[in-house]
Amino acid sequence: MPLEEIIPLVLTALLAAIPVALPATFTLASAIGAQALAKLGVLPTRLSAVDEAASMVILCVDKTGTLTENSLTVAAVRAMADFDEAHVLALAALASSDGGQDPVDAAIRAAAKQIADAPKLVKFVAFDPAKKMSEATMTDAQGHSVRIVKGAFAVVSDLTGPSAPAIAAAKDLGDRGFRVLGVATGASSAMKLAGLIALSDPPRKDSAELIAELHELGVRVVMVTGDAPSTAAIVAKAVGLDGAICPPGPIPDGIKAQQYAVFAGVLPEDKFKLVKAFQAGGQTVGMCGDGANDAPALRQAQMGIAVSTATDVAKSAAGIVLTKPGLPGIVKAVREGRITFQRILSYTLNSLTKKTVQVLFVAVGVVMTGHAILTPFLMVLVMITGDFLGMALTTDNVRASPAPNTWQIGRLTIAGMAMGAGELIFCIAVLVLGRNYMRFGIEALQTLVFIAVVFGSQATTYTNRERRHMWSSCPSIWLILSSVADILVASTLAVGGIAMTPLPVWVVAGTLAAAAAFAVILDLVKVPVFRRLRIT
Repeated sequence: MPLEEIIPLVLTALLAAIPVALPATFTLASAIGAQALAKLGVLPTRLSAVDEAASMVILCVDKTGTLTENSLTVAAVRAMADFDEAHVLALAALASSDGGQDPVDAAIRAAAKQIADAPKLVKFVAFDPAKKMSEATMTDAQGHSVRIVKGAFAVVSDLTGPSAPAIAAAKDLGDRGFRVLGVATGASSAMKLAGLIALSDPPRKDSAELIAELHELGVRVVMVTGDAPSTAAIVAKAVGLDGAICPPGPIPDGIKAQQYAVFAGVLPEDKFKLVKAFQAGGQTVGMCGDGANDAPALRQAQMGIAVSTATDVAKSAAGIVLTKPGLPGIVKAVREGRITFQRILSYTLNSLTKKTVQVLFVAVGVVMTGHAILTPFLMVLVMITGDFLGMALTTDNVRASPAPNTWQIGRLTIAGMAMGAGELIFCIAVLVLGRNYMRFGIEALQTLVFIAVVFGSQATTYTNRERRHMWSSCPSIWLILSSVADILVASTLAVGGIAMTPLPVWVVAGTLAAAAAFAVILDLVKVPVFRRLRIT
């Protein structure tokens, strides 16, 4: 072959091998997915979060506000000796933030609204998740400084010393599903338990249904809460989280999500350790959070989820931000992420198919004719029409994946090569007909090969877009319009002889009809191949 033909041939092969539209298509698919999620009240903070939602295997959710209604109310007050219920509420209200967003403090202050002659507040220290309590300093009627502590019963009990009646009351309230707080007062060296406050926060009506839906999608949901095990167990049972409860304390090494359904008494720093432990097993983890202390865990998780009441710090660390409470936004993110993944998968399959065909067909054409069967200019036209159609797959109507997505590169490559082999046979058959039966010269053969590659690419696009038979779902309007535009452009150039040797109309029409018949045959072969390779 002369040198002046070798250089264009090498250039053509290089053009055929480069997936030019790959980065743009991945970005476009993710952007469309992010736009769809935004309309559903889920705001991705980065485009990659859409794909990460599709691969999530474990979801760690908080109890309050996510599984429950986050409408805390004081359900009961148990006063200890020398105190009454009104006094306990008054003390608890002093140790609660005024006007903040803490639902516990808001519930206590609402219950204590009618309490008159409350002591004078001198100092307030907000709730510390590490200490699990808040505290205040007041002055009594005699002007003495008195300390007030409000927090988890176990923590407050450690400050005041054990009390059999208080322990029995706390157990009774906890077994009924209430969140139990202790209130203590007195001098720092002699704190006295004033009473217990039981808070009620009923489960959301849709939590059980949405958890069941996530389980069907292959996502394991575990509750991660700072509440006591007894309280967490009641809510877990109500929302369908069946399984063991991990006791409070340090996160054990090598822990797996399958071991427990509930992690109780968890501190913010424990959430980070929990995410790391789950990830060590090679699983994609989602973590819900709302506070600034949750930021490390949200950033560590592949899918950090800031709930609707989250702070700005938590939102900046998360991958998606929910604008509405509860699990609906998470379910929507999982489904939309998997739809986006399927669109990207279709494009990837399509790209592998085309690259297999175009590179091998250029080599086969040289062997059969002794010439380059596609010029660099024709290859550029093939790339433009093919990429234009391929990018339209980002808008296609697809089914959400039934299970968490992972990139099976080996299987995907085999599937793409199998589909490419089918299209290669079609293109070679057209080339043989043009050379041996129609007796076309090399220039007319180049035009024939051009429309054969374009029409064959149309056929494999429609077979690759659906894992079942291609008629199982309707393509999107944008994909159909892109397909029609490609066919019209290629046909007009070939018939009109624009930048190439013209072909008769009947040859172009016959090639298009042959491509349609080829699509049906290839589709019948594709289904068992995809099933065997588990391409879903």
